[in-house]
Amino acid sequence: MLIRRERADDIAGIAAVHRSAFGPHHADGDLTELTGEPPDDDGADPPEVDLVTRLRSDPGWIPTLSMVAVEYQTVIGHVCLTRAGIGPFPVLALGPIGVLGEHQRTGVGSALMHAVLGAADALDEPLVCLLGHLDYYPQFGFVPAARLGITPDDPSWISHFQVRALSAYDSRITGEFHYPEPFYEL
Repeated sequence: MLIRRERADDIAGIAAVHRSAFGPHHADGDLTELTGEPPDDDGADPPEVDLVTRLRSDPGWIPTLSMVAVEYQTVIGHVCLTRAGIGPFPVLALGPIGVLGEHQRTGVGSALMHAVLGAADALDEPLVCLLGHLDYYPQFGFVPAARLGITPDDPSWISHFQVRALSAYDSRITGEFHYPEPFYEL
């Protein structure tokens, strides 16, 4: 497996990854816990597919921090970080991260997380925020955001809103977090 930056010819493969990774969860309602919304059972793509497309045309898109896992010329995983903010401070938002169904629980997601967090740290980014499962992300150093004085702009997210401080973290970065706009268009 190779992890590298996303290229233009990866776009269809990335959509397939998120379709595979998130389609079953939306169909059976696994994500209701995080979103509070009922599952979408109309056969449409999961919202993560459209989210990545919208993020690519958003000013918060950072091409350097959109990474794929490739095996035998096939994209098997994807993760991206985009520009977000906490008050006047620029920070990063993680998501989505996805792995093809048949490659899940084989270390691909972990490898993507380590690669993208390392890349963000090397670029002197201070902080990464996400809305995600409490039993998965702490292994990568994520903690409840409230511990660092950071709150999501949607109070219903507080229980699953997490942050990961990087080397350039400054304790003055506190307040309300705001995702790039495409996250609110889902």
